Amino acid sequence: MMSETIVLLDMTTPERADRLRALLPPGFVLTHGTARGDEHMKEIIAEADYAISGQVGVSREVLAAGRKLKLLHKWGVGYDNIDVAAAKELGIRVARTTGSNAVPVAEFALGLMLSSLRFIAYGHEELRQGRWATGRLPGDTYMLSGKTVGIVGFGAIGKNVAKLLKGFGCKILYSKRTPLSAAEEAELGVSHASLAQILAEADVVSLHCPLTPETTNLIDSAALKAMKKTAVLVNAARGGVVNEADLVTALRAREIAGAAMDVYSVEPLPPDSELLTLDNIVVTPHLAAMAADNFAPTVKRMFANMVHVSRGEPVPERDIVV
Repeated sequence: MMSETIVLLDMTTPERADRLRALLPPGFVLTHGTARGDEHMKEIIAEADYAISGQVGVSREVLAAGRKLKLLHKWGVGYDNIDVAAAKELGIRVARTTGSNAVPVAEFALGLMLSSLRFIAYGHEELRQGRWATGRLPGDTYMLSGKTVGIVGFGAIGKNVAKLLKGFGCKILYSKRTPLSAAEEAELGVSHASLAQILAEADVVSLHCPLTPETTNLIDSAALKAMKKTAVLVNAARGGVVNEADLVTALRAREIAGAAMDVYSVEPLPPDSELLTLDNIVVTPHLAAMAADNFAPTVKRMFANMVHVSRGEPVPERDIVV
């Protein structure tokens, strides 16, 4: 029996590739990207039966090069950088691991809140540079305990953020197109609110919505001006939800106290990005979903979906994109 090939389109280390191979089902082999860009992806997808996209975008041209491709699997949840319409036209199924990274991302978002409110990352970098920052921080520090936190987007990640915040005694507002039932709101200790209310009242605005035409540039100059001057913005969702030029202007003018960003409109973040010139922002390189103890369960789920396709079985409904 011939092996079927899975290609990880992202660049990865040999060590990480070996960890993936250790979890492969029988009858499958794994290859992976060794360079960035569509031309390289077109080469490595050409002979693949299945492909995995972590953080790389997948264009129509890349998909069209996958002449044997049966399934493109998103490693995670957000598929806004995959040309899903093209996949559908080409007869390539697309799946994702819905909810698989909810707890790691929620924990990371909490870490970003604390780092931004307390200048943790700033103090760390100052000390590494031989400077003792006590008494000369770029702004005031604030506790998270007892604050009002607004969660924009309330799927699995947003709900886990709310659960973590309960221990801090926060007032939690959430925005969602369809509000939860009164019973579920009571269980989570949250209240439904409009985006306008969240911007006006929250000490921390934490973004957990998908990137769609409706949410692109959701947080722009007007939204930032509507926030409290003492508030911080946290984005562990998608870069395009925030207008980065407007955020730079707001942070420079101290229209808000600070921000923490794990995602950007262009990734990797260009080294000349103005976000890197600010002293009241925490920036991390799209790390929120990465947790070693979440690696195997997520990978096994992706591989199980590929086995379903190989056997002519349906992919579980929760993981189907197209």
